[in-house]
Amino acid sequence: MLTVVPRTTVNPDTRTVQFQGREFGTELSFFLIDCEPGQGPALHQHPYAEMWVTMSGRALVVAGDEEREVGPEDMVIVGPGTPHRFVALGPDRLNVICLHDSGEMITEWL
Repeated sequence: MLTVVPRTTVNPDTRTVQFQGREFGTELSFFLIDCEPGQGPALHQHPYAEMWVTMSGRALVVAGDEEREVGPEDMVIVGPGTPHRFVALGPDRLNVICLHDSGEMITEWL
């Protein structure tokens, strides 16, 4: 079976595209994020693990009490229930794939 998924942009300012896996029979969801320096989500957490793959650009990732600067090809995993956020550092746009270990994204904004 082959399914072509329509592009669902949830935030035109950051060009964020969302895929809710359960709608298509999979237990993996993701965001494709393309944002300007200074942009990124507010502090939040999920009841499942999340993984980021940095495709281009640089970001400061905050998870719990830790901070890390990440760049192209870096991968970051944040455990379930860990408060986290990131911000694009520039000078280029940040392109990140945010993989959610769930068929439906569940976000608690803090």
